[in-house]
Amino acid sequence: MRRIVGAILIGIVMILVVFLMYRDSRRVSVEVDSGTRMLMGTFARVVVIARSERAGQACIEAAFDVQDRIESLMSYHRADSELNKVNRLAATEPVPVNPMTFEVLRHAIRFSELSNGTFDVTVGPLVDLWHAAGDANEPPSEEALAEARRKVGFKKLILDEKAATVRFAEEGMRIDLGGIAKGYAVDKAVEAMRKKGALGGMVDLGGNIRCFGRAPRGQQKWRIGIQDPDVGPDDFDGLKYLLVLELADVSVATSGDYRRFAVVRGQKQSHVLDTQSGKGAAKLVSDTIIAPDAITADALSTAVNVLGAEAGLALIDRLPSVEAIVIPGGGATRLLFSRGAHAYVDPAYKDAAGRPQ
Repeated sequence: MRRIVGAILIGIVMILVVFLMYRDSRRVSVEVDSGTRMLMGTFARVVVIARSERAGQACIEAAFDVQDRIESLMSYHRADSELNKVNRLAATEPVPVNPMTFEVLRHAIRFSELSNGTFDVTVGPLVDLWHAAGDANEPPSEEALAEARRKVGFKKLILDEKAATVRFAEEGMRIDLGGIAKGYAVDKAVEAMRKKGALGGMVDLGGNIRCFGRAPRGQQKWRIGIQDPDVGPDDFDGLKYLLVLELADVSVATSGDYRRFAVVRGQKQSHVLDTQSGKGAAKLVSDTIIAPDAITADALSTAVNVLGAEAGLALIDRLPSVEAIVIPGGGATRLLFSRGAHAYVDPAYKDAAGRPQ
């Protein structure tokens, strides 16, 4: 009998020890915030939940190191980037590239196929055309648009899996990874933070955001706001949110023309370009994509911005584990939701969100 009682007492003690260890593991953590840095032509921020301040700083530096590396490979504007080497040479010869660059290009083709070409990284000739138009304050002619469009098309991008090389089928082609590289960099930053022992974290690179693991103290989930597009493009002090999303181990990305655009002869042109028309996408004020990883959210936010509300939501509703919230243009701010998007909305904003569409 004493043996039985002793065994029971030992079992109880072990349960208490495990409980106290778990409780202490929840307590012994700190939140470390990198503050804002400039990276890949935009604002970057990392927040990490770690065992100590020192461990948190190591996670932050690991996150920024891998994003710096990706910028050096994939920047459209840096003359010394690997991408610019591809853009200079790939029309005349196959160009070997870093495994990370090749991985992003493979994903880019997949998203192009998925979106029927509304996402297309070969958009570079149109990007250059509109950049020149902004500098000259003169819109491009229809002939110039047609010539640029002739050089665009993801099916003209030739990848050799075995040799890891890139080749262009058309002279004058240029790849711009602005609609996918930031999402990839966020995913790689999260991977680096986890390897350094992060308990949780949030990486934000120009509105491409991924949250993972333990949330900040006092919160069950990470809280991410969707900005009101009626706030002026330079009015950061007047920032306000239409909605707040509650996220756990997912990514979110927003595309729109209310922060990044060019004005040519008084007409606003979105930085998101429609490769069919050659002009800035104009069907949506913004769209927000919620997806399992940041590269998916980043690429699909561009595709949906071009497709518009009806076709964009139809695409998202066909994809597992992906949701969207879109704001059509043409007047008062109106929110439209994919089938499962409401599940992510903070209950305090349910009335603002309205009913599922």
